[in-house]
Formats: sequence, C-alpha cells, structure tokens
Amino acid sequence: MTIQRINSNDRLSAAATFEALVFLSGQVPAQSEDISAQTREVLGKIDALLAETGSDKDHILNATIYLQNIQHDFAAMNAEWSAWLSAGKAPTRTTVQAELARPEVLVEISVIAVRR
Repeated sequence: MTIQRINSNDRLSAAATFEALVFLSGQVPAQSEDISAQTREVLGKIDALLAETGSDKDHILNATIYLQNIQHDFAAMNAEWSAWLSAGKAPTRTTVQAELARPEVLVEISVIAVRR
C-alpha cells in the first residue's frame, strides 16, 4: 500500500493518493476577480489535478467549498459549480463560510475522488 504525493512542499501536497482514493488540498484562485471567474479557475485546477492522479470530476465522492462571503457569493459560485458538473454525477458536498488565507480569495474547494 503506497501513498503517492503530488506537488509537495514542506507544508502540504496538492494531491495525495492511496489505493483508489484521491485527496486534493483546497484549491484557490491565483487571480483576483469576481466569484464566478475565481470558481471557474479553481474548477480548472481541480480538473488538472484529478487528471494527473488518474481521475476526473465524474469520480468525485465529496467536495468541501469554502466561501469568504456565503450570503453574497453562494448563488454565483453554485451556478459555475452546476455548469461544471456532468449530469447525474453530483458528489456529496458541504459549503461553508470561512475566513480564507488572503482577502482577495473568495473561494476554496477541496475534493475527495476515486481513480477511474
């Protein structure tokens, strides 16, 4: 049983796999734009990391979404999320408001998936 760590540094790994399970660290945007653009950027990062681990969005089991301002940004984030998901492939999900690492970061998403 081997654990594989992807894009690791002294503090964290962007992803880790164990057998068929894939764990992604919270992904945040690099750009300081509105919630819709930030959500699209984060979902793109998730797509890329999942592909690197042998998985994809259709194999996500669970997602945790952190919003800096849930009252203001939930609807726009949710619209991007829903457009990104494949029909009938929605994972379990939790969305919470949280103080994020930098004030310009409006959304952070972490997921657990299985390999294809």
